[in-house]
Amino acid sequence: MSVEQNKKTALDFWAKFSVLDVDGAMAYTTDDFTWWMAGKPEKFPLCGLMSKEKFLGVFKQILEIAPKGIQVVPLVTTAEGDRVALEAKSTATTKTGKVYSNEYHFLMHFTPEGKIKAVKEYLDTMHTFDVFCT
Repeated sequence: MSVEQNKKTALDFWAKFSVLDVDGAMAYTTDDFTWWMAGKPEKFPLCGLMSKEKFLGVFKQILEIAPKGIQVVPLVTTAEGDRVALEAKSTATTKTGKVYSNEYHFLMHFTPEGKIKAVKEYLDTMHTFDVFCT
């Protein structure tokens, strides 16, 4: 796929994810898709490398805390080769009224066929821990 098509796919993925169309978002991914979140897994269990199955499990846990999900708004995209880099902001509200508002850098890797094979997520893990784990 072209760099422009990969950018479009990345934006479509986040659009679906943000309205809780998880099946629609995951349709853009490969079977062996992985998600990596910055941080130390021994200090914060959401960090580290996750398989597609584990990522979906973590997402279900987040929905138990924030039933309306996390709305991710891409701000800037840059693409080269098989990679799309996104800067984004998010918002969510937990069942207890805590507000989650984070900033991200996502690095998304694509197959030649245009499927997302891996995402690396960089964010404020302290804020994420404070909202979702305390």
